[in-house]
Order: sequence, then C-alpha cells, then structure tokens
Amino acid sequence: MMLLKQLLLLLVVMVIAVTLSASKTDKEPHFTHKHGRLMAQKVTCDKYPRVCTVAGSKGPDCCNKQCVNVSVDRLNCGKCGKKCNFSELCCKGKCVNPSGDEYNCGKCSNRCKKGSSCEYGLCSYA
Repeated sequence: MMLLKQLLLLLVVMVIAVTLSASKTDKEPHFTHKHGRLMAQKVTCDKYPRVCTVAGSKGPDCCNKQCVNVSVDRLNCGKCGKKCNFSELCCKGKCVNPSGDEYNCGKCSNRCKKGSSCEYGLCSYA
C-alpha cells in the first residue's frame, strides 16, 4: 500500500513537471505535431545561446551550432575550429603534449615537482 502511494505521488510530480516545462514562450522553441509524432524543433546554440548554459550541456561556448568547452575540447581548443594534434590535449585553451609538458604531465594541470621532469607522461620517470 505504501509503495502504491509513493508511485502515485511520483506520477503526480512528473505530470506537474511536464506541464510546467511545456508552457510556451515567444522566444523558446516549441513542439509541433507532424505525421502522428511529436517532433521537436532543432534547437541550436547559434539561435538560442542560452542552451549552452543549462545543466548537462557539453560546455558554455557555441561552435558550429554545438555547445562545447573551448578550455578542454581538442577540436575547439581556445577558440572555435582550432584543433589539437593527435598526441595533444587541450588544457586551459592551449594544446599541450602531456608526454613532456611539466605543467600538464600525463593530464591537464598535473605539475611536476620542482627539480623533476616530465617523461612519457610521468614526473621523474627515470
């Protein structure tokens, strides 16, 4: 009986959430009915920049109609369209080679201690 009440409460909360999220505004995309299915308009960040700031977005920046984070995206490192080489990572908007970079050794922001060097992505390997 208790489980049934919890499921009913969950159902009511979901219906309210869907109802509130489906309310239309002039600037937001809306759902249309086409050929018996609900089809969402294609929402791209070039038309709706706020899309990139919502939770779950890949990043706050818009490049080629996609949300990205130019601080860490290897295909848009520092700015849209700037690609890092195969062996490089994008760390804080700069392409770096983690195999030999003492400030990004093996991964971004992994700094080797004073006096040690970065070799093969490890601090003081030898």
